[in-house]
Amino acid sequence: MTTALSCPTQTRLYSGGQVIEQNFGYGDLAAHLRDDPDAVAWLDLLEPTAADLATVGAEYGLHPLAIEDALAAHERPKLDRYPDHLFVNVYAVAVPHAEEKPHKVEISAFVTKRVLITVHKDEGDVEKLANRWDQDPELAASGGINFLLYGLFDVVVDSQYDAARRIDEAMDTIEDAMLGEGGAPRPVRMHGFALRRTLAQLRRAVAPMEDVVAEILRPDGDLVDDSLRPYYRDVEDHAERALESIEHSLTRITELLDADLNEQSNILNDITRKLAAWAAIIAVPTALTGYFGQNLPYPGYQQPWGFVQSTVLIVVLATTLYFYLKKRGWL
Repeated sequence: MTTALSCPTQTRLYSGGQVIEQNFGYGDLAAHLRDDPDAVAWLDLLEPTAADLATVGAEYGLHPLAIEDALAAHERPKLDRYPDHLFVNVYAVAVPHAEEKPHKVEISAFVTKRVLITVHKDEGDVEKLANRWDQDPELAASGGINFLLYGLFDVVVDSQYDAARRIDEAMDTIEDAMLGEGGAPRPVRMHGFALRRTLAQLRRAVAPMEDVVAEILRPDGDLVDDSLRPYYRDVEDHAERALESIEHSLTRITELLDADLNEQSNILNDITRKLAAWAAIIAVPTALTGYFGQNLPYPGYQQPWGFVQSTVLIVVLATTLYFYLKKRGWL
């Protein structure tokens, strides 16, 4: 007798590309598959316990290492092959605002001959996955489990591509703000750093996806038939475009931050040069007054015209130095 699971589940049973049963208990899944030899099923587990996965693993021959990976958090995106099934780990992502940390939903999947078992390690929009499968019943009729896996990849890659596009659009605004004369204000610069951090986190989820899909399409494999191969190629292309967009945005924001740093350095150099110039101007009267202030006889010593002479020298030399530095661009 099948043991009940403690975690929330969602189920669907497909036959001929049509949903013939859904939202039934896990205990009924095996019976449905026995009753209809042509049927395939989807079983979704939300944050299952080790005992839950052990029960499912015993029922459908899941490898212990794959179960261990499904229980572990923050596994890298990958596809592993086992004798009786595949194990896939991917991330659906969402970026509500460009500067915010991306919301990543880690999804592990066991691809058996007749059941696609997905493990959501966080709350996710499972309805998007079901809606994607419902959009193309004709393809579902010919695809079986491979169609369900294609739908999962399509939803995940589309979420990644949408996130990359959203950030790319946000780059236009921040670029205009950071390229202003005099360097970017601190809030704009901090926004740029937050955007770069978001892109780096997003890249870790997106970068391996192209290889994961390519592994499914390996010429020596028999996972994908000719009817589904173009669709997997399309997913692979979207994964490539999403990564290219993220790489482009990373390069773009890094160059903007570097340009802003150079502009800040130029401004600092300009200020330092001006301070040095003013120090040189101030040094002239300081030197002259220091000299004439000594108790030594000099032309005009203790005479009114001597004071006038020293004042004229201060003004003339300081003014000459000012215009010289001004001409050199130091002031």
